[in-house]
Amino acid sequence: MMNIEDIEIKKDLKIIFMGTPDFSVPVLESLVKKYKVKAIVTQPDRIAGRNGKLTKSPVKIFAEQHNMLVIQLNKIKEQYQEIIDLDPDLIITCAYGQILPEELLNAPRLGCINVHASLLPKLRGGAPIHRAIMEGYKKTGVTIMYMAKGMDDGDIISQREIEILYTDTASTLHDKLSKLGSELLIETLPSIIDGTNSRISQNSAEVTFAPIIKADDEKINFSKTTREIYNQIRGLNSFPGAYFMLNGKRFKVWEAEESNESFSLNIDGEIVKIYDDGIGVKTSNGVIILTVIQPEGKPRMKTKDYLNGIKESLIGKLIN
Repeated sequence: MMNIEDIEIKKDLKIIFMGTPDFSVPVLESLVKKYKVKAIVTQPDRIAGRNGKLTKSPVKIFAEQHNMLVIQLNKIKEQYQEIIDLDPDLIITCAYGQILPEELLNAPRLGCINVHASLLPKLRGGAPIHRAIMEGYKKTGVTIMYMAKGMDDGDIISQREIEILYTDTASTLHDKLSKLGSELLIETLPSIIDGTNSRISQNSAEVTFAPIIKADDEKINFSKTTREIYNQIRGLNSFPGAYFMLNGKRFKVWEAEESNESFSLNIDGEIVKIYDDGIGVKTSNGVIILTVIQPEGKPRMKTKDYLNGIKESLIGKLIN
């Protein structure tokens, strides 16, 4: 592995960085230490939170703290000329959030490259971190790739993989991959600049997809296996969270444990046992123990604390 500190600083290149969420910030932070970033392109401020406050993206906050030019475009497919007029040598994207038009892809002399949080061609799309855990992947990683017209289908320049631990959540894996992406980008850029980088076409036979998380992905189906449910809970922690319904109320689940105890005569989704640290719910092949939950309208808490605060018995109740 190349020592990032030994990489020559290049301040004469005109680079534009495009990114929006927290994941992009460490990548941008590493980039500005080594290269001249002429402008930042990020998504427009959005209404967020219970108070409906207009909120800046994490990338915009970083850029303003470092006195960088910030460009925010509602529809980049129609408003890209402002970027082209900056005459960039290279455009780098990382979780920007909009598809770039072909005119913009073709504008920089060194091309447009993307930092993607999976080992392409696996997990193309907007939620590769969540889906890697939810679908039971044992490893994932980061890909530096040339951008093309299709979604994440450009040529691969470099990759780095990491193991997905049994205890990883979307939150912990997010942080690992963001750091890995920042390191790999800085290691890869010199070869892109001098034209010695690899360029490998993706194998279409190995493509899988990671579509953005929708409401249907959040609700737990207790007819699935214990491992599938465990992976769903981890893959949606810490956002947006898996949930179930009990007595007409929504309960988010943030942590759980697996059990292979058999309750074959019970119904999937039935609360079959109260453990020292959680509620045991029957699945198709065992029991999932819900250890950290968030009752509707309340903060997250250990399930045992929730149980200590209620009077009713939950044994035999069906949750869905």
